[in-house]
Amino acid sequence: MDPLDIMANLDKVCPYYQAIFNAEKQEVMGYEVLGRIQLDNKEVESLGPFFHDYSIPLEYQSEVEKVVINKALTYYTENSCSFKLFLNQNVHLLLQDQGESLLELLLSFVPKGLNLENIVIEIDEHSSKEDIEYIQHIFNYYKTYGIQLAIANIGEAGANMDRIRRLSPNIMKVDLRMLRQSYEVTSHQDVLYSLAILSRKIGAALLYENIDASFQLQYAWRNGGQYYQGEYLHQPGPDFIQILHAKKVLIEKFQQFIRYEKRKLQAIHHFSQMLDAKIHSLPSKDMQHDEIDSWLLSLAKQFTDISFRMYVCDENGFQLSSNLFKEEGIWKTVESSKGKNWSWRPYFLENVMKMSIDQKGILSDLYSDIKTGESVRTYSYPISRGRFLYMDLAYEFLYENQDLL
Repeated sequence: MDPLDIMANLDKVCPYYQAIFNAEKQEVMGYEVLGRIQLDNKEVESLGPFFHDYSIPLEYQSEVEKVVINKALTYYTENSCSFKLFLNQNVHLLLQDQGESLLELLLSFVPKGLNLENIVIEIDEHSSKEDIEYIQHIFNYYKTYGIQLAIANIGEAGANMDRIRRLSPNIMKVDLRMLRQSYEVTSHQDVLYSLAILSRKIGAALLYENIDASFQLQYAWRNGGQYYQGEYLHQPGPDFIQILHAKKVLIEKFQQFIRYEKRKLQAIHHFSQMLDAKIHSLPSKDMQHDEIDSWLLSLAKQFTDISFRMYVCDENGFQLSSNLFKEEGIWKTVESSKGKNWSWRPYFLENVMKMSIDQKGILSDLYSDIKTGESVRTYSYPISRGRFLYMDLAYEFLYENQDLL
C-alpha cells in the first residue's frame, strides 16, 4: 500500500486487538494493539509493512502510530478495562524525543481512568541493537511510572543475551514461528531453552507468541510459558473478547500435555529403576583399581543394545577407567582417556553428591553429544564408595523408546 494513501486516510486507520492468555487461570490477561486500515470497502489490511519499512519517513509512522494508540486507549478507558495493553513502539521514534511524546499521550489518559501499570511498551529485540544506553535510560524512566517493558521477536534469529539482560524487561516475547520450519529445529529449540533460563535469571515473564498449532502451545507450556499468544487461540479483531474465550481449549490441551509428560516421566523412572537393579546385582564393591577396565568391559557387553560409551570416575570427576566406545557393534578401549577430569561439566558435582546420599542412579536430560552431535542421555550410578559409572545411551535406543526422548 502506498504510504501516501495511508496518510491521506488517517480516519480509516484503526486498532485491532490480539488476546494474550495466562497459563495460571487460562484467561485473557491483555491484548496487543495492532494497526489496521480499511479503504473504500476493501478488506482490512495490516499496517505492519508500513511500520517496518525503513524508507518511510519516521514522521509518517509517528503520526499513524498516535492515531492507533489514541483510538485504542479511548476504547480501553471508555470500557473501564483493567487488563494489560501492549503497545508496539519503534525504538527510533522513541529516541527522537527520549520517549516524551509517548509518555505525554499516556499521561493524558490517566484522568480518564488509565492505570499506567497496565501499559506494556513492546519493542523489537533486533531494533534495540543501537543506542542501548539511551534505550535503557528511556525505559528506566518509564518504569518509574509503573509502565512495563516487553521485548518481542526474541528467538527469530537468535538473540543478544547481554542486551536483553541490560534492558531488564518485565516480559520476554519469544517467537515460535521457527518451530514450523523443518530444518535446524533442534538448534532453534536449544536457543529457546536458553532464553527460558535467561528469563528465570532476570525475573522476566515468558510470553510465547505466534502460536499457530497445538505442538507450539505444548512447547510453550513445557518451557516455562506464563503467557500465550497466537492465531491458534485468537485471531486479531476490532473488539475485546470474553475473558474465558480460550479457557476450555487450554484446559483440554493442558490435561493432554500433562498426561503425555506423566507417561514420559514414568517411563524414565521405570527405566532408571531397571538399570539400578541390573548394575547393583553385579559384583563391584571389592574391585581393585587395575580391575576397573575389565569389569567395565564385562558390564558393557550386557548393555550393547543400550549404550555406546562407558567410563568410571572418582568423586572429584577424575576418570579412573579407559573410555569404552562401541564402534560397529564392537567395544573398544581408549586408554588415553584415563586421568581426564569432568568436574567442569554442568551438574556434575551436584549429581555426584545426590548419588552418594541416595545411593541410586541418575538419568540426565536429553542433550547433544559433543563428539557425535547426536541426542543422548547419560546414566550415572554409584558403583562403590567414591566411584561412579557413566553410561551414555545410544540415540538408536532412545529413538526406539520414544518416551525416553
